[in-house]
Amino acid sequence: MAEPTPRRNEPRLRPAPLLFEPTQVAADPEHFFDLESMDDPGALLARATELTQAFRAATDRAVEFQAIAAAQLADPRRFDRLTPADIAERAEWTEDYAKKMVEFGRDLMRGVEGAGHVDPV
Repeated sequence: MAEPTPRRNEPRLRPAPLLFEPTQVAADPEHFFDLESMDDPGALLARATELTQAFRAATDRAVEFQAIAAAQLADPRRFDRLTPADIAERAEWTEDYAKKMVEFGRDLMRGVEGAGHVDPV
């Protein structure tokens, strides 16, 4: 399982780089970051593991930004604030999940230590 995203005072671990895939190569469903061309199972496992960790780290970070955006959109000080139902519709979430994400985003913006990743399931 991916490690929790470090808070503001903790250094972030650098995941493996997600190398850009040219459009022509990405259009090939069998091509995935050149893993299909690797013959050494040890090297394949190492690179696939690096990519898995990088995708998990990217997902965790993106979820944090989603939560912050949701909290900002729901801010009662905004004249154009959105309800959790409106946010849920925009993000294709359930309303309950949107409420949790708004609260998570508020915790992140306040810098609350230990604010954890909200699982959509």
